[in-house]
Amino acid sequence: MRSLPPDLFAELCQQSIEHLQCQSTGVDQTLLCQRFQAAGVDTSVDEVRNVINAVNYLFSTAAKHKLSTDALLNTVATHYKLPKQTLQVIRHIWNEEGNKLSDIESSRDLLPSAQLLDFQWKIGMAVSSDSCKSLNHAYVTVELKVAEHSGQVQTKVFEMTIPEFQNFSKQFKEMSAALENV
Repeated sequence: MRSLPPDLFAELCQQSIEHLQCQSTGVDQTLLCQRFQAAGVDTSVDEVRNVINAVNYLFSTAAKHKLSTDALLNTVATHYKLPKQTLQVIRHIWNEEGNKLSDIESSRDLLPSAQLLDFQWKIGMAVSSDSCKSLNHAYVTVELKVAEHSGQVQTKVFEMTIPEFQNFSKQFKEMSAALENV
């Protein structure tokens, strides 16, 4: 947090607040990392994830305890040595959004469950390999884009055999039918 320019830190805070208020599905850590790197900040996706987690925790805890802006800033200043500009961003964001966030009954309400954002699949066939003996078998690659409860958007990729994918598809159809009956 200390090395982020105030405008980029404000963007991260705003996205975090929107996620905590369930106005967005999450904070895209990869996109933010790219924006930070383009602005000259030497960082990694893991470091951005840690900052997102810290900001989410900061705001959700402040909302749970219904902290005033001054109480929040005193707590932050006591535990973290942040630049004055970063503290000003926190002050501004909390002045603008803190009351809305504090109106939510508990911090558990602030953390939405994981949400599926995108589902893509493609079929392929392995035709050559140095280490695999069983070739010429079709497989399905599935790519899921998920907004996790922490607010981070992650992509999960896995492969299945055709029979596994058919079973997977069957289970989704059963879930869909069950949900229609609810």
